[in-house]
Amino acid sequence: MPITRRTRTLTLASATLAAALGLTGCAGSAAPAETTADAAATSVTVTDNHGEQTVALPPQRVVATDNRTISVLDSWGIDVVAAPLDIFPAGLSYKEDGSSTINLGNHGEPNLEAVVAANPDLIVNGQRFASYYGDFQTLVPDATIVELDPREGEPFDAELKRQVTVLGEIFAKKDEAAKLVADFEKSIERVKKAYDGQASVMAVITSGGEINYAAPTTGRTLGPVFDILGLTPALASDGSTDHQGDDISVEAIAASNPEWILVMDRDAGVSENTHEAYKPANDLISSSEALQNVPAVKNSRVVYMPAGTYLNEGIVTYTTFFNALADALES
Repeated sequence: MPITRRTRTLTLASATLAAALGLTGCAGSAAPAETTADAAATSVTVTDNHGEQTVALPPQRVVATDNRTISVLDSWGIDVVAAPLDIFPAGLSYKEDGSSTINLGNHGEPNLEAVVAANPDLIVNGQRFASYYGDFQTLVPDATIVELDPREGEPFDAELKRQVTVLGEIFAKKDEAAKLVADFEKSIERVKKAYDGQASVMAVITSGGEINYAAPTTGRTLGPVFDILGLTPALASDGSTDHQGDDISVEAIAASNPEWILVMDRDAGVSENTHEAYKPANDLISSSEALQNVPAVKNSRVVYMPAGTYLNEGIVTYTTFFNALADALES
C-alpha cells in the first residue's frame, strides 16, 4: 500500500508563540507527524485441494486450465499466457483474433510443452485438466499450482463460492468475488422462496439426439441442484456423473410424471452444435410423443440451462440458471 501521511497543524495564540520563540530551552515540542507505512503484500497463502499454497503477488504469468473459473478470470481482466482454448466457452477475450494466449489444445491431447514455453509463475488448474496436476509439477516446478475443483463430499454450492473467493484473494478482486457470491446466494433464495417444496422435478441431459437422466445429487451438472434448492425428485434412482447423463427411456421419464423438467443441452456447448445432425434440447423434448402429456411439458415448465453450460459450469452459469428457474416458478 502507498505510504500515507497525516499532519496535524497546531494553532497557537500570538503571545504564546512569541514566548516560545524567546525561550528555546523551555518551549514544548510540536507533536510529530503521524506516518503509516504498510508495505504492499508480496505473497498470499491460500488453501486449495492439495493444502496451503503460497502465491507471489501479483501473479505475472498465469496459465489457466479450469473451465469453471475461466470466464470469471476474463471478466476480471486477468491476463492469461496459456490455456486450453479448444475446450473453453465461446466469447472469451483469450479466444479472439490477436490474443497472445497460447493454446494448449484440449484435455485429450494437450500441448503440455507449451506450458513450459509459457513459463508461468501461477497455474489455475482444474476440471478436465485435473489429471495433469502431476505433469505440471514436473514440467514447471517453480510455478505455484492452485486447484479449486469442487471436492467430493462437500456441498457443491459452498465449493463454487470457495473457488471465486480464493481467486479473489489471489488477484486482488475480493469485492468482485464477494459480489459473485452474493448474487449466487440471492438466486438460490429466490428459487427457495418461489418453490412450494412438493412439485416433482426431473433433470435431464440431452446429447447426441438422446434425452438422458441426471440423477439427484450424483448426476452431472444438474444433480447437485436438487440438494442446493431442496427440490423433490420425480425419479429418485441412482445415477452416475457421466457427462452425457445416464440411459433412460422417454417412457420412464413420462411415467415419473414430473411437474418440472430441468435440462442441460450438452451439445449446445460444444462444436457438435454446428453439425447438421445437432438437434437442440427443446426440439428433442417438444417432438417426443411420449412426453406430450407430462405435466411439465403440457404446462411449459421446462427450464433450460444456458447454452454454453457444458463448457462453463461455474458460479455465474448457475446464478443465471437459478434466476431463470425462479422466474419460471414465480410466474
